[in-house]
Amino acid sequence: IEGQEAIEAEKEAAAKEDKKKSKQKKEFPRINDILSTHATQKKLQEKIDKQTAINSAIPLAEKQKYVAIDCEMVGIGTDGVKSALARASVTNWDGEVLLDTFVRVQERVTDFRTHVSGVRSKDIHAKNEDAMDHEECRLKVGELLMGKILVGHALKNDLSALMISHPRSEIRDTARYKPFMRATGRSGGKLRPRKLRDLVYENLGMRIQVEGEAHCSIDDARASMELFKYARSRWEKELEKGNKGIKRGKK
Repeated sequence: IEGQEAIEAEKEAAAKEDKKKSKQKKEFPRINDILSTHATQKKLQEKIDKQTAINSAIPLAEKQKYVAIDCEMVGIGTDGVKSALARASVTNWDGEVLLDTFVRVQERVTDFRTHVSGVRSKDIHAKNEDAMDHEECRLKVGELLMGKILVGHALKNDLSALMISHPRSEIRDTARYKPFMRATGRSGGKLRPRKLRDLVYENLGMRIQVEGEAHCSIDDARASMELFKYARSRWEKELEKGNKGIKRGKK
């Protein structure tokens, strides 16, 4: 009987709680917040539309100068701290895929970093005929980058994993572009790179690298290119101005 009474008491308490919740006033966003968000989105869209119009007027030959790259790495060695190339993706100005391949890793992989890289054991296994050897991938990427302006985010990591270099003047790294960096330190004089995910969302309204999902090197390469295109006019003018200043200094 006591047990039955306890159950009935619990049910009664739960019913009271449900009734209390139903009576609670629903929370709605303030009109000022709605208007502010709408104004911000409208302003962002106007900026995107303006840059899109500018980019659409760029000659095809100019667009063909640019390619974007992103790589995924796995961990090797003790605790998987050292990185090894596991996937490489190269896209063009329009986001078309020029190369996307998994790369066989000869060393023993100690951390696949699957939750971030999306790479599984079978993707880079020696028996995977669809994957490339590191040297084959390196040469293929090198051919695609030859004479091109390379776009990407934190390209030092990608180039290091590929074991190749690219002329500094032909690199457009969205992680190192000052307007995309964050000022830190007491005086705010030190600039730090920001995450690609945050930059493309703030500047383009795009969502990539969603929480809980693995990264996709194709998506990241395309996002880097879109971010560059958004800032291209100003970026290239700044570089041109800087190069003219260097030439005058040499004279």
